Amino acid sequence: MMENASSRPRLADLILLLGRLLLSLIFLHEGWSLAADITATIDTFAKLGLSAPIALATIALQIGAGLSVATGLLSRLGALALALFCLATALLFHTNFESQNELLHFEKDLAIAGGMFVLAVSGAGSISIDKLLRKQTNRMHPWLRAVLS
Repeated sequence: MMENASSRPRLADLILLLGRLLLSLIFLHEGWSLAADITATIDTFAKLGLSAPIALATIALQIGAGLSVATGLLSRLGALALALFCLATALLFHTNFESQNELLHFEKDLAIAGGMFVLAVSGAGSISIDKLLRKQTNRMHPWLRAVLS
């Protein structure tokens, strides 16, 4: 069967896919790193005054929402969750602006949050699981249809 021009990915779709993959990479890497040495992770969180369940939730968020953004599965929700996570991280942990390193992390978290907010509004694009699922909208619950649109 021959593909027509409108069914082929456009350059914008490929760039959106690349952007999603690049944005998700930091969360997937960090989530897997935290999970790989869970004892050290829980100890580090404890030193910050955070409990083990918070450490586990952070790992789940980074990996789950990171995969959501990378694959384009419920990507708007994943992007929104990561945007809010980045804002919280910036405001809670990177506020010592006398340190150039802390300022850089603060600005990086704000920039990533901005990218995630843009993705939450734009959606994952045509190269995504969301796009495949949208084709099944007649058999889908209205709230799920709204999230995928």
